[in-house]
Amino acid sequence: MNLTILAVDKMREPYLRTGCERFAAKLAPYLPVEVVEIKPQSMEAEADKMLARIDADTIVWALDREGDALSSPQLAARLADAQRSGRRRLALLIGGPDGLHASAFKRADFRWSLSPLTFLHEMARLIALEQLFRAVKINRGEPYHR
Repeated sequence: MNLTILAVDKMREPYLRTGCERFAAKLAPYLPVEVVEIKPQSMEAEADKMLARIDADTIVWALDREGDALSSPQLAARLADAQRSGRRRLALLIGGPDGLHASAFKRADFRWSLSPLTFLHEMARLIALEQLFRAVKINRGEPYHR
């Protein structure tokens, strides 16, 4: 399975960009990552651009503060289910400062809350990548810190 992150805007903070690059590289042997950055515009236009890049058979997760919060083992189980589904791609939608348009949520198979807190969209991308790497390690029965 491959992971496509569709995120509004570029990573502006170097330390967050570095963190995202680090976790994407760590994930790559298990879950190759492609990042597509969508130019900020209206939320509806951002969602349209995201949805245009998603095939019908892609599993779609949308980050949503109001979505389902999962423990790391629960996230690992959900990722394992996605990987066993036979579908080849998982898309993760990350909105900009105002979140995602309703049309993005409508297409989503799962609405994932990282926390009830509000994060910078750049920070949310880093946290999501780190948690996906942790989930892969849990599923493989490997220690996280190696």
